[in-house]
Amino acid sequence: MSDQRNKKTKIGIVISDKMDRTIVVRTERLYKHKLYGKFLRRNEKYMADDPQEVAGMGDRVLIEECRPLSKHKRWRVREVIEKAV
Repeated sequence: MSDQRNKKTKIGIVISDKMDRTIVVRTERLYKHKLYGKFLRRNEKYMADDPQEVAGMGDRVLIEECRPLSKHKRWRVREVIEKAV
């Protein structure tokens, strides 16, 4: 099987790195209300696998979808885009 299939990716900010090899990433998306046309913000949290533990609190990371790794982990850190100050 080819491993070149398109995987979903999301960019978010690390809000917790207290677990072993796991981080929690908050992503934000804008969408337009159907009736009123106002743009609304929605936040979602994802648990992501970070085996090398390179991401820390406040870092902007790129996560990609993967097979289920545990009860809540379905995402893996692909790269750290920007380190926190």
